[in-house]
Amino acid sequence: MADDKEIQEQTIADEQVVKKYKEAGEIVNRVLKQLIESCKPGASVKAICEKGDRLMTTETGNKYPADKEMKKGIAFPTCLSINNCICHFSPSKNDPDLLMKEDDIVKIDLGAHIDGFIAVTAYTLVVGASLEKKVKGRKADVILAAYNAAQATLRLVKEGKGNYGVTEAVQKIADSYKCKPIEGMLSHQLKQFKIDGEKTIIQNPTAAQKKEHEKVDFENYEVYAMDVLISSGEGNGKELDTKVSIYKKTDVNYLLKLKASKAFYAEVKRKYGNMPFNLRNFEEEAKAKMGVVECVAHKLIEPFQVLYEKHTEFVAQFKSTLLLLPNGTVIATGIPIDVNLYESEYKIEDEELKKILAENPKVILPSSSKNKKKKKKASSGAEKEVADKADE
Repeated sequence: MADDKEIQEQTIADEQVVKKYKEAGEIVNRVLKQLIESCKPGASVKAICEKGDRLMTTETGNKYPADKEMKKGIAFPTCLSINNCICHFSPSKNDPDLLMKEDDIVKIDLGAHIDGFIAVTAYTLVVGASLEKKVKGRKADVILAAYNAAQATLRLVKEGKGNYGVTEAVQKIADSYKCKPIEGMLSHQLKQFKIDGEKTIIQNPTAAQKKEHEKVDFENYEVYAMDVLISSGEGNGKELDTKVSIYKKTDVNYLLKLKASKAFYAEVKRKYGNMPFNLRNFEEEAKAKMGVVECVAHKLIEPFQVLYEKHTEFVAQFKSTLLLLPNGTVIATGIPIDVNLYESEYKIEDEELKKILAENPKVILPSSSKNKKKKKKASSGAEKEVADKADE
């Protein structure tokens, strides 16, 4: 995978590439559904993260068995970030665990790839919520703000629209619920073997970030990981003392000195290339933890810091993978929530935002082999069904 740059870039103009994105997306959605079912009082966060990684590795491994050279597997290790934890909580084997409690807000974040074509998703739930026990107060506010903002992005990320239109819509929807997007968080364009492509959408930028952040327009045949993170507080993420477990190789070159670092870096290049990875997925985790230190010090490897809001606040997240095609958008990942579980005293009053959310976006769902025949006959109905779900 070290020679990825020399490979000619493949895009979703090629039907085979679209197929691989859809297959990765179907795996991610299936795994997400299983993890949602696992989120119960007393459940181990570490065990669920390990389960997510195991399922993604197994399912991607079953694809294209004849092609021994094809790279596939985890594109983003499973994370479960609870309550005021914003992102990237995914403890390695020897790190402290967390057990879920009734009424915890849980954000599940994960991704898989097939042949370097990446599908990522994130979803927020409240442990123990039901129609008989609805979620109210600030938890409901932040989840509805994040979900509606994410739904708006499905309609705004399309050819001819710009990234700052998305930034503004997310901000306004968060404001409607007296919430704030997490400051400076980026959604990235996806490319083969690249989770952080050049084009980005920024949330809640500071004046300095706005000045530096490039304005771009979306174009057909591009792919985006549209990530929305909303806080009930001020939206400022801070590092605490939680150990980092997720890292990613950079393009920096440096001659490592320590034997443990060299062995670790060689394994990263061989197994993960440019994809993010978790230290728990190394056979000898203790040696990996030794090796990563020198690699990070010389910027060969970059950490995904575990970030937190104030301990009294809550954070919600939704993420979808979008494929922009001339005949519509393929929403490759993402599961709708049951909005009836949440009761907020706030709602969206802005007419322009209501109009955006009421639009029936032209979307194409990834089709499974079982319903391909039905899809051909009823594609317009399928499009309407997705739009209706988005409008809920």
